[in-house]
Amino acid sequence: MIIDGKDRDLLALLSANSRESTANLARKLGMSRTTVTNRIERLEKRGIITGYTVQFSDDYERGQIQAHVMISSDPKSAAKIVSALKKIPAVQALHAVNGVYEMLAMVSAESTQHLDQVLDQIGNTDGITKTTSSIVLSTKFSR
Repeated sequence: MIIDGKDRDLLALLSANSRESTANLARKLGMSRTTVTNRIERLEKRGIITGYTVQFSDDYERGQIQAHVMISSDPKSAAKIVSALKKIPAVQALHAVNGVYEMLAMVSAESTQHLDQVLDQIGNTDGITKTTSSIVLSTKFSR
């Protein structure tokens, strides 16, 4: 989808802080509040903006255990697996990947006990034949 430079600037500001007031966005972009509101509505209607999210503080994130879970599965079960894993709140993202595994789940858990429970849920999902997990020890950078 083609968007103009002002839309890109607006998306960058919203990505940094989706709760930024329309008045502040307008001031930063050199536009009227009405123009900013109209651009946001247009971006939502076009499906470029599909939702808003919460970003956690570094302190909170450091208290969470992050893990990457590689998943082997029956290819015919992919839709069922996606649907089942989407219902597990600790699964933050699910990616289709190439190679030995078909999927990569990004998991965030409150404790090792919680992570163990989530890994059991994932492993017991119909269609999943094997999982391999790696706990993230530190993040060197994130964009």
